[in-house]
Amino acid sequence: MKEMEKKTKVLNWFDWFLILGVIVSNLTYMILTKSNDWLGAVASIAGLLCVVLVAKGSIWNYLFGLVNVSLYAWIAYKTAIYGDAVLNAFYYLPMQFIGYYQWRKRGAGIGDKESSVVRARRLSNRQRITIACGSAALIVTVGFVLQHFDDPQPFKDSTTTVLSIIAQCLMALAFMEQWVLWVIVNAVSVGMWTVCVFRGDAHSGAMLIMWIFYLMNAINGLRVWIKLSSAQSGFTDK
Repeated sequence: MKEMEKKTKVLNWFDWFLILGVIVSNLTYMILTKSNDWLGAVASIAGLLCVVLVAKGSIWNYLFGLVNVSLYAWIAYKTAIYGDAVLNAFYYLPMQFIGYYQWRKRGAGIGDKESSVVRARRLSNRQRITIACGSAALIVTVGFVLQHFDDPQPFKDSTTTVLSIIAQCLMALAFMEQWVLWVIVNAVSVGMWTVCVFRGDAHSGAMLIMWIFYLMNAINGLRVWIKLSSAQSGFTDK
């Protein structure tokens, strides 16, 4: 367990590839499009730093999460992706504080003498089935609601909104299965923001870059947390 904890504290080459990649991609995008989208760039970079640290199981992710969700809520609202806007402003933002508190309870700290790595755990098979069925029902329901309010991409928006709510809850409670949902959310978000890029929506290029890197990190996060939850199996809740 201590060996795994030591590894998760150190950023590896893939983490640096993601961090430097999202910075370079944002700068390149602004140069090529002759735009000064610093708001989108900051949101994108802060978000990537947040999810990289989540993948490492580090409690410091919540600092960058606060910056990201605040800016992303505003950008999504201006782009008429109302499900994501509401999700970030009224759920993700308060969940940064709740998640920080929960991770502290599960052993993660911020002092020099404390481990910053959370004790990971796994859902039971019964819980997984319940979450899968509930998610499917909610996605369809929320999709029709967003369609009624003229959301341009109602069921994509619904998928990212519903699964993000559940994944964020699983993240706060330190369950490995959060990463399965994040992979789905990020893949759908890439498609959603690609449409926004072709529509010419403001900040959409920076957001597409962010979600592409999110997707790569989610796949890596799933790999890391499978090992992390296995190494810390003594804390797993069945």
